[in-house]
Amino acid sequence: MTQGDLARRFAALHVKGAPLVLYNIWDAGSAAAVAKAGARALATGSASVAAAQGYKDGQALPLEALLATARRIVETTELPVTVDFEGGYAEAPASLAANTSRLIETGAVGVNFEDQIVGGDGIHPVEVQADRIRAIRKAADEAGIPLFINARTDLFLKERDADRQAALIGDAGTRAAAYAEAGASGFFVPGLGREDLIERICAASPLPVNAMMMPGMPDRERLAALGVARISHGPFPYLAMMDALKSAAAEAIGTPVPA
Repeated sequence: MTQGDLARRFAALHVKGAPLVLYNIWDAGSAAAVAKAGARALATGSASVAAAQGYKDGQALPLEALLATARRIVETTELPVTVDFEGGYAEAPASLAANTSRLIETGAVGVNFEDQIVGGDGIHPVEVQADRIRAIRKAADEAGIPLFINARTDLFLKERDADRQAALIGDAGTRAAAYAEAGASGFFVPGLGREDLIERICAASPLPVNAMMMPGMPDRERLAALGVARISHGPFPYLAMMDALKSAAAEAIGTPVPA
């Protein structure tokens, strides 16, 4: 199957009400384990990939290391692979396009692309972020790959109060529409956990909606009923594995389990 075929296969897995579940990975080994569990596609998580190599989240992991990790994952699986690209390691559209071209060369067929200002404060104005998405889409078109651009809004991660999040649904809907017009393929709303708000954004978004599992979230079946098309797990698989590793190591060594 060609990279283009994998990209089209991946896009087709996003069905409103029958969500694609992505249990996020961080290297080729975790990719193999999740694939053997029956995954239909694989997705990296930026925090997990960075932590596995001793870096903090937020593009602290060098771009070269991210590309090498993506390439190795793609080489070891026949499943579609999407990569958490954070802010694309660039601000200017031209630089974003160049970085996207390099990521596509790894064999990846999708990206998460966030609208927060990485390393700064706040969120990019919607028009600025739309231009950035257009640059990514142009690079993908030039490569001949229908890259799945999962446009992430950080509105809800930056405002965790569910009551205050309700006032952001209109802004989120505006962003979903603008991102869709710019060439995005999906709309990612991490941090949004209240059922009525998830349902509203699923109804408002012209793009398939991606929810992120976190403590207190509705379960998979309920998210499907609310209209979600994709469920990801962010850093939580990595954190769970590290907790299990610490506990097993402490038991073997004969020391108290570290906090």
